Amino acid sequence: MRAMLWVVGVVGGALLLLGLLLEAARWLMIIGAIALVAVIVLAFVRGRQAVQHHSAGRR
Repeated sequence: MRAMLWVVGVVGGALLLLGLLLEAARWLMIIGAIALVAVIVLAFVRGRQAVQHHSAGRR
């Protein structure tokens, strides 16, 4: 009986930790996706500024 309580407790704790890790992983994926979009937008804006600056020097 005591061993069964330990097993149930360990499995419950493992499931709780797994749930927390999956929740954290989901938030990390969301933050990573936002950062990736921000980097792409920033690169696009900087690229356009460089092209405009380069073409403005030719005038």
